[in-house]
Amino acid sequence: MDTLDTLWLARALHVLGVVLWIGGVAFVTTTLLPAIRRDFPVAAQLAEFERYERSFGRQARWTTQLVGLSGLYLIWKLELWFRFQSPGYGWMHAMLAIYLLFSLLLFVLEPLFFHKLLRRLAARHPALPMTLLARLHWLLLGLSLLTTAAAVAGAHGWAPGA
Repeated sequence: MDTLDTLWLARALHVLGVVLWIGGVAFVTTTLLPAIRRDFPVAAQLAEFERYERSFGRQARWTTQLVGLSGLYLIWKLELWFRFQSPGYGWMHAMLAIYLLFSLLLFVLEPLFFHKLLRRLAARHPALPMTLLARLHWLLLGLSLLTTAAAVAGAHGWAPGA
């Protein structure tokens, strides 16, 4: 397979990974969390969220890594490392930052600390974990959508400060 054959495939996998990953974050933020908060008693909300989140967590972990690997491949094959030295390509930095943030959350903080912390909070303040989860998800979704919009614009010629 020559470079052109692999580039279209890498781009397609990259975009599909972003759609699945950020689309999932949007679903959890705008639909799942509000539904759980509306339809379940406060004492049961965290357990319900964790039940659904396990499935999404698996999907989010593999899609973030698909996005990371395909993005790295594109940077390597197209020799785009120079973009990280220019403020005009700040959207590249934003994509990397979002990827690293989600990877840290999904692979380190969530499995090792976050669930335990939420359960401890729920024991003292039953409604607080869901409030924090909703706010965190809105923040992550906002940052992700802003980064996605900037990356699409940047990939199609927008380069502020260049």
